[in-house]
This record gives sequence, structure tokens and C-alpha cells, in this order.
Amino acid sequence: MRIDKYLWCVRYYKTRNIATEACKKGHVEVNGQTVKPSREVFPADKIKLRKNQINYELIVLDIPASRVGAKLTDIYRRDTTPPEAFENAELLKYAKEHYRKKGTGRPTKKDRRDIDDYVENDPDDLDLE
Repeated sequence: MRIDKYLWCVRYYKTRNIATEACKKGHVEVNGQTVKPSREVFPADKIKLRKNQINYELIVLDIPASRVGAKLTDIYRRDTTPPEAFENAELLKYAKEHYRKKGTGRPTKKDRRDIDDYVENDPDDLDLE
């Protein structure tokens, strides 16, 4: 089975077209080599893919006949992604929220003045000598 079809069948990508694009962009590796979407996948192959800033690692256990339900995906693959990858993604999400809430638009003049005052009066910059 083709790698793009396999990733679609085991529900890593919502459509085959998205899986194909990921392969073309070099986000998918099989046994340590970047692959084209037409690369054949066999049991015991090790796949690494980058999706949503997470590096997933999986081992092919079997080839499905067609797309399978979400509860049945574990029959066809073993996810060996380290937990640190998910923790890093969670930290990245919090880092983005730290700066400014989404949808609040540009800072007003008052916001800008408050930011400037905070930066000028930063306690880390004070010289206590």
C-alpha cells in the first residue's frame, strides 16, 4: 500500500490529498529516508511524520484493506511517539497564549503606553549598585 494511503487509512490525515502533500513537503520518513507519496509500505516499517509541530513515530503492524475506524487503528500500527513530543507541543501552545489573546486586534494607545511603561520599568533591568 502507498504511504499516503496508509497514513490516511490509519487516520493520521483527514484526506489523502493532505497526506500526499505532507509526503511531498518532506514531513514523512520511512526507515530514516524521506519518501515520495507513492512509496510502498510493508509491515515492520518505521515511519516518522511531522504534523502540528509534533514528531510522530510509528511502526507498521499490518496493512488495512481500506480506511478503518478510529478504535481499530491500533491493529495496524504501534505508536512509539515519546511523551516529550506532546509535552513540548503543550508548552508551545501556552507560549503563544502568553503574548496576546487571539482576536483582540491591534493594541490601543493605552495598551501601547502600558507595554512601554512595563518595558521601561522592568525590574530585571534595574541596576542596584
